[in-house]
Amino acid sequence: MIARVRAGDTQAYAELVRAYTGTALRAAAAFGAGADAEDVVQSAFFKAYRALGHFKPGASFRPWLLRIVMNETRNTLRSALRQRSAAGREAALAEAEPLIPESADPAVAALREERRALLLAALDRLSTEQRLAVTYRYLLEMDEAETAQALGWPRGTVKSRLNRALKKLSKLLPPPDGSQPPGSEDKP
Repeated sequence: MIARVRAGDTQAYAELVRAYTGTALRAAAAFGAGADAEDVVQSAFFKAYRALGHFKPGASFRPWLLRIVMNETRNTLRSALRQRSAAGREAALAEAEPLIPESADPAVAALREERRALLLAALDRLSTEQRLAVTYRYLLEMDEAETAQALGWPRGTVKSRLNRALKKLSKLLPPPDGSQPPGSEDKP
């Protein structure tokens, strides 16, 4: 499809945009774009289109595009001189996710939202590199190779940052079953 776009096939470009818009919006929201997510994604697709000549044949398009989305989000946040709080990112993520069906149990929905808030607060306590690794690998559901490609890191760096991030998250988050983490019985 990339070759068709490079050859000037506008229909192929439209197919690429349709195929990757959802993922790009989730990525922009996860990186803190908030209400600017759609603008970030539109700008990222424009920049990707202009840079297709530099895209390596045979490489995976998704990590390449998401790296552009990440950079565009950073640029947007820098130019606005604002940082999103955990609540701002939570709102952006909630907008990017489908609504809970009306048939869902309200208690289950409330518990899911509480867990999401706890996760986002815990993610805020990670280093930037750890948060990026977790976001790409688990929130955007990329494998380690795609994560490494998107972040421009060696695969071993992705593995080590994920390992440290997951250890820290396990200390920050309660177990999913609601029990106390080991060793926390003594603490107030």
